[in-house]
Amino acid sequence: MHRLYKGGTVLLMGLLLAACSGGEERPGGSEKAQRLPGVDVENKIIRIGALNGESGPAGVIGKPYAVGKRLLVEQVNAGGLLPDGWKLELIERDHGYNPQRSVQLFNEIRDQVLFIATSFGTPNTLPLRPMLERHQIVAFPASLSSKMAEFKFTPPVAPSYIVEAQRGFDWALEQAGSRENFRPGVIYQQDDYGKDGYDGWVKAAAHHGIQIVAEQTYAPGQADYTAAVSALKKAGATHVLLTTLPSATGPILGAATQLDYKPVWIGNTPAWIDRFFDPEVIPSKVFERFYLVSSVPYWGEPSDFMDQFLAAYEAYGRQQAQQDGYILLSYLQGALELEALVRAIKAGDLSRAGYLAALQSIKDFRMNDSVPYAVSFDAVPYVAGVETRVMQPLLEKRSWRIVAPFAAPQSPH
Repeated sequence: MHRLYKGGTVLLMGLLLAACSGGEERPGGSEKAQRLPGVDVENKIIRIGALNGESGPAGVIGKPYAVGKRLLVEQVNAGGLLPDGWKLELIERDHGYNPQRSVQLFNEIRDQVLFIATSFGTPNTLPLRPMLERHQIVAFPASLSSKMAEFKFTPPVAPSYIVEAQRGFDWALEQAGSRENFRPGVIYQQDDYGKDGYDGWVKAAAHHGIQIVAEQTYAPGQADYTAAVSALKKAGATHVLLTTLPSATGPILGAATQLDYKPVWIGNTPAWIDRFFDPEVIPSKVFERFYLVSSVPYWGEPSDFMDQFLAAYEAYGRQQAQQDGYILLSYLQGALELEALVRAIKAGDLSRAGYLAALQSIKDFRMNDSVPYAVSFDAVPYVAGVETRVMQPLLEKRSWRIVAPFAAPQSPH
């Protein structure tokens, strides 16, 4: 992310004002408002939207994710991250992880913003695609669904859930020590997120010629998981993929503890939340055999980018929320959004088409050296890397141990 950008705004202001001048004012706003939605040229303010999931079954992720964008906006407005005094205004709504509500709220704010900085959740972003295309609005998804990369208006920030699951399978087979000791199972959420993890697990199993011994699913917000866990235990699953939300991860692992069932659990990125570090939330012994397959940096992982993030958190985020990896992930996504925005400002085009063009000029971007993989948006489907790693939570230290380094999955991706 740019620490400081120096330069004049003469070219930019001239181009923007030229684009906005001429013609009669029409009902509902001036020519400027119609041509540059979300951009106040005179006051140098860019309005961006957020469709959050702060309530509902994913609220434990949605709340900290929303904080990540808020502290980013605070940091931008303090100066130094955008050229020549440009500032951001964040227009937020909470859809509660409800796809119909997401559509309704998008329509409510679409004319007020240049782009959507957060569209939270796979099932809440997919219904927006026809409207994003119609209105030429980029929406950055809080989702690593493989479907995001297929659509030019939903650029992903990291490798997909499919890739995570494939990498997790490779590691699980190695961890088992032999094919004879490896009996893979899976439990996944009944939506597009869950299907992504399931599909990756199946692809990897087919590649290695190994049968999945148990497949269980659940509905978001489900209260009891005893039957699903009992089925995994009965099938003798030794390594189980969790394509789950934290609201399901805890109860699933708790049910397994009560049933004295001790497989190796491998979670996709959204299966974990940092509140699990707190033994008062869930007893630590529940996570003794839990691992996370993910591509995003963990809180405090050494890098210049982490230093910048932690400074922003201390200044603007600590009073809003406790330490949580989803604050970091949201902020990391913001690095990509700002990279495109700076390019659009430099190009003198803050129209929606100009922002999309700036985004699609990004190639081999490593999120300001915060990750070892590169993201590219010069062609659709977008490329958001294929390298992920496996980590084990160090509960007492509120940190992570790397048990398998970044690598691409062995199966086709």
